[in-house]
Amino acid sequence: MAVLARWCVRHRLVVVLIWLAALAGVTAAAAVAGSAYSNDYEVPGTESGRAAQLLEKGFPGLGGDTDTVVWHTASGTVRATDVEQTMTRTLDRIADLPGVASVVSPYEGRDTGRISADGRTAYATVTFDKSAEDIGEGEARAVVDVAGTARADGLQVELGGSAIALTESSGGHLAEVVGVVVAAVVLFLAFGSLAASLLPIATALVSVGTAYAGIVLLGHVMTVADFAPMLGMLIGLGVGIDYALFIVTRHRRGLLRLPGARPPDPRRKGGSAGAAGAGSKGSAGGAGQTRVGLRLSVDEAAVNAVRTTGRAVVFAGATVCIALLGMLILRLGFLNGVAIAASLTVVLTVAASVTLLPALLSFIGPRALSRRERRRLAEHGPGPELPTGFAVRWSAFVERHPKVLGAAALGVVALLALPTFSLHLGTSDQGNNPRTTTTRQAYDLLADGFGPGVNGPLTLVTPVSDAEDKLVLDNLAATLRTTEGVASSSPVTYSADGSTGYLTVVPESSPQSARTSDLVERLRERVLPRAETGTSLDLHVGGVTASYDDFADVIVDKLPLFVGVVIGLGCLLLLLAFRSIGIPLKAAAMNVAAVASAFGVVVAIFQWGWGSELLGLGSAGPIEPFLPVIMVSVLFGLSMDYQVFLVSRMYEEWLETGDNRRAVRVGLAETSRVINSAAVIMISVFLAFVLSGDRVIAMFGIALAAAVALDAFVLRTLLVPALMHLLGDANWWLPRWLDRRLPRISIEPPECRSTAAQLPGAGEAARASIPDVLDVLDVLDMDVMDDMDVMDVLVKERPQDVRDIPG
Repeated sequence: MAVLARWCVRHRLVVVLIWLAALAGVTAAAAVAGSAYSNDYEVPGTESGRAAQLLEKGFPGLGGDTDTVVWHTASGTVRATDVEQTMTRTLDRIADLPGVASVVSPYEGRDTGRISADGRTAYATVTFDKSAEDIGEGEARAVVDVAGTARADGLQVELGGSAIALTESSGGHLAEVVGVVVAAVVLFLAFGSLAASLLPIATALVSVGTAYAGIVLLGHVMTVADFAPMLGMLIGLGVGIDYALFIVTRHRRGLLRLPGARPPDPRRKGGSAGAAGAGSKGSAGGAGQTRVGLRLSVDEAAVNAVRTTGRAVVFAGATVCIALLGMLILRLGFLNGVAIAASLTVVLTVAASVTLLPALLSFIGPRALSRRERRRLAEHGPGPELPTGFAVRWSAFVERHPKVLGAAALGVVALLALPTFSLHLGTSDQGNNPRTTTTRQAYDLLADGFGPGVNGPLTLVTPVSDAEDKLVLDNLAATLRTTEGVASSSPVTYSADGSTGYLTVVPESSPQSARTSDLVERLRERVLPRAETGTSLDLHVGGVTASYDDFADVIVDKLPLFVGVVIGLGCLLLLLAFRSIGIPLKAAAMNVAAVASAFGVVVAIFQWGWGSELLGLGSAGPIEPFLPVIMVSVLFGLSMDYQVFLVSRMYEEWLETGDNRRAVRVGLAETSRVINSAAVIMISVFLAFVLSGDRVIAMFGIALAAAVALDAFVLRTLLVPALMHLLGDANWWLPRWLDRRLPRISIEPPECRSTAAQLPGAGEAARASIPDVLDVLDVLDMDVMDDMDVMDVLVKERPQDVRDIPG
């Protein structure tokens, strides 16, 4: 890491230009290529998947996206002459628009099935010549604009469907702007330096912008969901700003400690009064030398920050990527694209943090410090930076009351996690959109006029081999109408060659209702098997609800394996880094607690509807089936970040002193402020994405914000230190046989630990006598010392112990 950081600092302009060229090049390529996202929930081998394949093979014309135009009269009926003329004229204009394949009007052939029983609501279907993901927003917007011209007093016209949803505002980039502004304010309050507060944001924006464009290109080579870029941006801004925050904090501490960082003293210019003749020249040279010394100190501080904290950033980023890529074991194309897209974003944010950031730190020089810090440095010189204030008092308070505080933290976690037990997986639809949107109003008009099931009909598809099959299939339509939960069924439609047939079943309940899922199960297990007896029919149930239920079933079946793999790999990394059994186990438990609590918050807001309408997130509905998988990945990775930064400082102190209580107390006191600042930034960024207008992204934002808030302010600063105080030295226990066999990796470079803990041949007796000396070293603020430095301090402070140290 030091070699890479030193190269980036020496060639800072080249590094900045490389990153800017990458951002510009990838963005330009993405603009030329365009997007190709696909929300393909189809899972190969499921019944709904086979139904979709049969439909595509037998009825190629059904491939285009079908949307609806719904109109409702406040008085009279839709059969009134003026209403019929207005809507017929409007539908004819829509049929002539580019991209529209056909329009089916309720007035053609007096199709009363598209007119409600009370005669006040009617709808037409608009079929495009392409699927929803291939339809341009302009084509959909043209349909919305033409339909809007029919609106008049007493005549309400609304539109619904996947293509129409493309035209509804997603809030633009307001979410990103709000998140970045809040993060900038928090950083400025933390650093007191405008330059230092802007660097983490600049680094995150460059890396996330590059990743966003890269995800657009990724959609052309694999299935990538349309929410993947926003999810990547959400994660990238959060972790990118946080990673940069940790490195900038370490860099600032280095500037305050390095002697060369002290600005030149104006009182020393010109040398002595007796050397006035040489004073001018000497002062100029002295000033130049001082500036060179300052630049070297700034550069070394940046290199040291990357060499130490940068390693922790790389380790934390690796854990996030491992957790995200764990989704690949599910072997679902829909999630593969999300996993790779999010991982790409994290990789680029880590890369920018350890390359672009040190180059920028070198550019701004001592301005990484606030004016007050630079003034104090000029007057008093570098000195120790000991933790003070609330962090120290809180750390001592936790040490004194670990049982009470631990029990309180567990109570908070349990309370927030309770709603998780009522989690209902399903897929939200346009009925969950905000009430002001045209898609939501069209959904409600259809549900009120024709029943809730019309918004999500089921499709029954089967291959047909002979006349007997057709006879049975025709009779099935009548049987279905008397089946519990069925509102109506259509006649059978056969393909051109008669080899495939399908019919549509309208449930009595909405697509999201558990009753509709029960109907799917009833058809598959009881009704259809009886109809197939003695025939060659092979009926498959497809449609919105069936597809989502199959998708959810596959995910739920594979979820235990996925969670086990992600937690297992994370625990293995922590085991190797901290040489302890207890640390990984506690981390796994804390991560599970954070995930459960986050899901509890999501269920309360989105499924129970507590405040969802108030937040502009639409009505209550089920939780997306893919949310648990993605959330487990992301939350586990983010939780590991705080675990690494907190415990690594405790571990360093434990190696130096062998005192668990001191290690926990010092580690919490020294890291809590930066962890809390990072958490506030991340929470702000995540909550800002609620403004995106996208329900799925809002779910991610609220879940991540809740998990990070709980993790940072309850788990890592309360429950984890309380448990570590209670467990004592058992925190760091590792069987000797396992210690000998495990490879050794370190988050911090070995030379950054106090040499006192690593003196050759130092025994337990000698090590037990060293902590008091280390207290002196802490006050002296010596981070990097050679053996001679340590021996000098030992000889001066504890000469009686030097005899116990061999060599």
